[in-house]
Amino acid sequence: RLLAMPMGKGDFLAGYAIAFGLLAAVQSILAVALSVLLLDLEIAGPVWLLTVVAVADAVLGSALGLFVSAFAHTEFQAVQFMPALVIPQILLCGLFVPRERLPDVLGWISDVLPLSYAVDAMEHLAVATTTAEVWQDLAVVAGFAVGVLVLGAVTLRRRTP
Repeated sequence: RLLAMPMGKGDFLAGYAIAFGLLAAVQSILAVALSVLLLDLEIAGPVWLLTVVAVADAVLGSALGLFVSAFAHTEFQAVQFMPALVIPQILLCGLFVPRERLPDVLGWISDVLPLSYAVDAMEHLAVATTTAEVWQDLAVVAGFAVGVLVLGAVTLRRRTP
C-alpha cells in the first residue's frame, strides 16, 4: 500500500532506514552502556567512539536488511535471504579465524564484506592502537550502509494496486 503512494522509492526506503536506524542506535547505545557500566568491559579507546562504532554497525545491519527486503516478494522470503547474506560475513570477518590466516581467495572475499571492517574497528578499540584506524574502518562501514541503501532504493520494485 505504501508503494502505491505518490512518493519516490528513495523516500520510501529512507523512511524505513530512519525508523529502523533509530531503533538500532538506541539498542547499540544500551548495549554499550550495559557492557561498559554494568559488566565493566575494558577497552583501550574512548567509550564514545565505541558507541559510534556500535551505532554504525547497527545501522549497517538495518541497511542490509532493507536491501535484501527490496528483492523479496514476502516478509518470509526476506527472512530466508538473510542467512545467505549474514553467514558468509560471520565466517569470514575474523571472529573465528583471524583474517590474516584465511586462504587468499577467502581473504579477498573478506576484504569486500562490511562486517570485516566492523570487527576490525572493534578490535582496534579493544587494543591500544590509534583511533585513525578506527575512523578508517568506520568510514568503510558507513559507506557500505549508504551504498546498500542506495542500491536498495534503485532495485525496489513499485507495485500498483
